Amino acid sequence: MTHAPAPVRRRGRPQTGLAFIAPFAALFALVFIVPIAYAAYLSLFQDKLVGGNVFVGLDNYTKLVADPQFWDGVGRVVRFTLVQVPIMLLLSTALALALDSLRLHGARFLRVTIFLPYAVPAIVATLMWGFLLGVKYGLFGSLNDALGTDFDPFSPGTTLISIGVMVTWAFTGFNMLIFYAALKAIPRELYEAAAIDGANEWQIVRAIKLPALRGSLVVTVIFSIIGTFQMFNEPQILPTMVANSGVTSFYTPNLYAYNLAFTGSQQGYAAALALVMAAITIAVAYAVQIRGLRNATDQ
Repeated sequence: MTHAPAPVRRRGRPQTGLAFIAPFAALFALVFIVPIAYAAYLSLFQDKLVGGNVFVGLDNYTKLVADPQFWDGVGRVVRFTLVQVPIMLLLSTALALALDSLRLHGARFLRVTIFLPYAVPAIVATLMWGFLLGVKYGLFGSLNDALGTDFDPFSPGTTLISIGVMVTWAFTGFNMLIFYAALKAIPRELYEAAAIDGANEWQIVRAIKLPALRGSLVVTVIFSIIGTFQMFNEPQILPTMVANSGVTSFYTPNLYAYNLAFTGSQQGYAAALALVMAAITIAVAYAVQIRGLRNATDQ
């Protein structure tokens, strides 16, 4: 009885795989690992009037924990996230369901139109909304003149709401497309079977479509949290357009870090702030992901 010859091992496969991933690994290290490592290095130093850049160890982190301006910015973005993100995702879900219903005329045109604001650069969008909502040049200025009112969307008490309108306008279409893609992946046979069983449109939405969006919802919530925690463009540009917007140098953590580094010449403290904010964002996003995946598994 003869035995088949043992297969010859092909050498070089690990090296070939490493060669394929080497460009990505090099780019990832250059744009992600190296900046983080450099920021961690900078966070251990402090620029003093006497002595220049001095090693201070973890002093920047202990100072940051007791910094009320930092926690004021963190609290503001947390409040913004808790209000703006649910409204935006609810609106995105409603639009995706409407487009998937096949009852809208010009659905392709509407899909592109709703997504179009996402393609507008954030700086351009902020300038546009600043002129639109401003009382000096914009729509509300004309309305106030016509009605004899003095409502200012960029007063200190309503600036954050106006920023929420800008962000919702910009990112609703992006999230809508994610939900719409998830709905298009549902087999149409499920809808036909549900209709045969006597289910109406709302029952189909509740029993089939909404459960299919759970995975996409987790992704969009994580993206939205990361985006709102990094809010920078709107509070950076608005004070140049509005005289009394209430936007301070520490309005958001990112704006605070920017002003510390480029205005206050406190690069070490700004680096510590950026690293702590990144850790908070990762922790919150991870908690949302674990909670969302656990709920999806339980269903």
